[in-house]
Amino acid sequence: MGERRGDTAELRTALLRMRRATGLPVAFGGLLDERPRAPLRIGELSGTSSDVLRGLAISPGSGLGGRSIALARPCAVTDYPVARHISHEYDEPVAAEGLRSVLAVPVVVRRRVRAVLYGALRTPQPLGDRVLDAAVAAARDMEQALAVRDEARRLAAPAPGPDGPAPRGTAAWEAVREAHGELRALAPRIADPAVRAELLAACGRLAAAAGAPGATGASAGAPRVGLAPREVDVLAAVATGATNADAARRLGVGPETVKGYLRSAMRKLGAHTRLEAVVAARRAGLLP
Repeated sequence: MGERRGDTAELRTALLRMRRATGLPVAFGGLLDERPRAPLRIGELSGTSSDVLRGLAISPGSGLGGRSIALARPCAVTDYPVARHISHEYDEPVAAEGLRSVLAVPVVVRRRVRAVLYGALRTPQPLGDRVLDAAVAAARDMEQALAVRDEARRLAAPAPGPDGPAPRGTAAWEAVREAHGELRALAPRIADPAVRAELLAACGRLAAAAGAPGATGASAGAPRVGLAPREVDVLAAVATGATNADAARRLGVGPETVKGYLRSAMRKLGAHTRLEAVVAARRAGLLP
């Protein structure tokens, strides 16, 4: 249930972002579950005048949204009631809401449609490239957010092999460290504060798991060090071998900003080199 609530929050954020970016007065959407041929159920409405669309089950291939699901690409019609390239199972609720010009954009994560965003006008007029591009951008943002949530759940879940967890120096553990750095870099881009906090908490559990198997994750006798979140982000990038320029691109800041965070982190950790800083952060349970 928690996973579904998180996905719903991302859907709500994407619909609001799409309305602002496109100027469309009406937006709505829904999520799919993992069952084969499962319908999409409209669950979020923004700008509608009634609840007639809420709970509507959209089968793959049916109507505009179903066509978008089946093709895994955006679809649009200028005048829904007379559109010839879609089926018309949902004409009654669409007409009840007074919608004419409609677009549907799928949210595709790892080649699977996870949701559909709809935007609509109550007049029959073409939706230009600017509107479509903005709607697609909102869907892409949601795709990235869902992918991050999926990865955070995967990494936070206990999944030891038959002989226990992978030793810290193995390639498998290096992959965990790489993923941790990527998740730290993506967290500031998550619009929903609750989802962002959940992701950072998962990163913290990964870092804690790297140290002692007890509660804190810090090595025995390691001093407690308080680093700012961005200092940890920079060290997480450096720990994967990123240069200052690479870390800057990953974090969306300037190289000089990265240098400043790195110097500050090194000072707090009592380190004289980048490598010493990474080792000290791992000993303190701040990095996996």
